[in-house]
Amino acid sequence: MKILYGGLTQAHDFLIKGAMERLGYDVEPLPTPDNEALKVGKEFCNKGQCNPTYYTVGNLVKYLMEKRESGERDIEKKYVFVTAGSCGPCRFGMYEMEYRKALKDAGFRDFKVITFEQSEAVLKEMGESELKFDKDFFLSLMKAVILGDLINDVYYKVKPYEEVPNSADMWKEESLNILYEALRNGRSLFKALREVKRKLDNLKVYYFQPKPKVKITGEFFAQTTEGDGNYRMAKWLIEEGAEPIVEPVSTWIEYLIYEKILDTKEKAFKNRKQAFKTILALKALNVYFRGLYNFYRLALGNKPDPLKSQKKLAQYANRYYNVRLSGGEGHMEVGKHIYMIKHKKAHMVISVKPFGCMPSTQSDGVQSKVIEDLGGSLFVAVETSGDAEANVKSRVLMKLYEAKMKAFEEYERAKEELKISEEDIQRAINENPKLKSGGIKLPHRYVSTASNALLLLN
Repeated sequence: MKILYGGLTQAHDFLIKGAMERLGYDVEPLPTPDNEALKVGKEFCNKGQCNPTYYTVGNLVKYLMEKRESGERDIEKKYVFVTAGSCGPCRFGMYEMEYRKALKDAGFRDFKVITFEQSEAVLKEMGESELKFDKDFFLSLMKAVILGDLINDVYYKVKPYEEVPNSADMWKEESLNILYEALRNGRSLFKALREVKRKLDNLKVYYFQPKPKVKITGEFFAQTTEGDGNYRMAKWLIEEGAEPIVEPVSTWIEYLIYEKILDTKEKAFKNRKQAFKTILALKALNVYFRGLYNFYRLALGNKPDPLKSQKKLAQYANRYYNVRLSGGEGHMEVGKHIYMIKHKKAHMVISVKPFGCMPSTQSDGVQSKVIEDLGGSLFVAVETSGDAEANVKSRVLMKLYEAKMKAFEEYERAKEELKISEEDIQRAINENPKLKSGGIKLPHRYVSTASNALLLLN
């Protein structure tokens, strides 16, 4: 039986396939959800759902309908779908029900959907013959997610500055194939990443061009997807002359651990001994997870950014948003906005969410105060509905123009402070070609990549 899954970036889904095949599973990631999937989702789901529901549920139903239309039989016996489950105020908690309703109405009454709780990681439907949620499963999944995060991070760092068109895309494809084979065959991932790093070193970039750095945050699906669900926001920003900063899926995993620790502390009076054991286990898990992330970062020369501290994000957000309101991205949208500006990580922040997303709407309600307290940061919140691309992008462009001006002014100021001219830059590159290597790690004093690259010449 083939196991279907999906919902993350193409890099994550591809690497998860390698990790699961090593465990003996026959798996296949679904295509990136598009607007056709949205239409199918709206046809078969209940009314009033958020776009991620329509996109993800519609994507599965669309895939199965295409199989049926091609003449394939016994679909319900050949395939099973696995996804994360949840509970709480976010409509993500209703996804499982929507999958089952849509599948039934589309003529797949007996199609199996297997879920595991985000917070508890327990099987909700007995499907042991198809999938076993054990230690090996979650460890393999964890590694694939981390590797996907690291490749995406580096890709968006070099893509805006590539000298040869599509060379960054070729590097990414080759790197994913190397890591896929390592995951599938149980080879050393550290060694595989070192091979990826060598290929990155040979990628030619020109960092000395001021581009605004734009952080993409918001509701999990809307900020993560690479398709119509957020109007291909990251790719479009590159085309418009910006450097997008995407959020690692690993941040979400650490957020779940952090929230579980807080929840356990609050309920500790029921059974202090058990609460202590749970908290200790969760902290140990977080140390292991973060250590693994940093170990793999090291193989890439520490070029990918480290994970943000969940404690710091909560401290930043606490003044504006109750950290115990844990639906959706919770306080992280506020915390990330403050973090990116305070730590000189971005010129601009875009918060993307589906129409009517309650948790994101709540965080948007305090962002105006955050902007004021940060001294006028560039922040824009946009809602995606699948049919308002021109309106969303025109709103982003207005702020992006200001971000471009900030990046240019910062670059000129940095050249003046460091007493560096354009002639000095060209001379330095001629003397040291490694300054055009995609694998070089830049120091950090300014926001823009171009300004920080100047520090290499001092």
